[in-house]
Amino acid sequence: MKLGLHLSQQTWPNGPSGFRTDLAQVARGADEAGFGYLSVMDHFFQIQAYGPPEHDMLEGWTTLGFLAAHTSRVKLLTLVSGVHYRHPGLLAKTATTLDVLSGGRAILGIGAGWNEEESRGLGFRFPPLKERFELLEDTLRYVRQMWADGAEPFTGNHVTAERLLNVPQPLQRPHPPIMIGGSGEKKTLRLVAQYGDLCNLLPGPDLQRKLDVLKQHCEDVGRDYAEITKTAAVRLDLGERGEKTGALLDELGRLADLGFHAATGWAHGVPDPAVLERFATDVIPAADRL
Repeated sequence: MKLGLHLSQQTWPNGPSGFRTDLAQVARGADEAGFGYLSVMDHFFQIQAYGPPEHDMLEGWTTLGFLAAHTSRVKLLTLVSGVHYRHPGLLAKTATTLDVLSGGRAILGIGAGWNEEESRGLGFRFPPLKERFELLEDTLRYVRQMWADGAEPFTGNHVTAERLLNVPQPLQRPHPPIMIGGSGEKKTLRLVAQYGDLCNLLPGPDLQRKLDVLKQHCEDVGRDYAEITKTAAVRLDLGERGEKTGALLDELGRLADLGFHAATGWAHGVPDPAVLERFATDVIPAADRL
């Protein structure tokens, strides 16, 4: 079981003037501790689960470029990018650039998007749900084609392009892994089966059913279910003195028994370096054995 550190909370004690130092320290700490993934939000306002919209929120892909410069091993991703925020060509080029400059460590995290408040607040168009899912499938087809050899035109439901030229190509071949976020059984998990390399599911009593649905979608499209890395969102909370470590390891064991390969979440107490040191000694070695 691999762990992913998700930097969903950026209102830190040192404020914006300390971001550069604090983020670099967290990135190095996560890399050295053995986290498998390091992710950031792709939001422009903070979301309700972590605080009011006025809390600090850095732009995700720019932040990943900074994190890449301070790490050497950990995989880097947004968890996840709303499909309506960027044209597919810009998104594919951005992910390509991150993959090249990180030495082949980029993951494209993408989903249908949901935060109407920030979209309307900043003037982004917020299409109806049906259109966002159509755009998501367009984007998944588009990026996979742009990351393939050749420079053919593209036609989708909402996107057309004359020449999907991409030079340089990503270092990871055939392409950077694609994580599709969300757990909708009819649309999202079908797209995971058809186009995804990773999924990310929310915790809950229905996780086994979600995996069964994904497996059925894989059978329907002729995909090997075992090829897909299953990840789940968890809260990585060890407690103030490590008193919650056992409970976290029990939850990771439960997820591993269900067939999950990784768990990603916010670690309470970051950016305090002692938090990541506790993960390095007390959690990650045990999780690796699950």
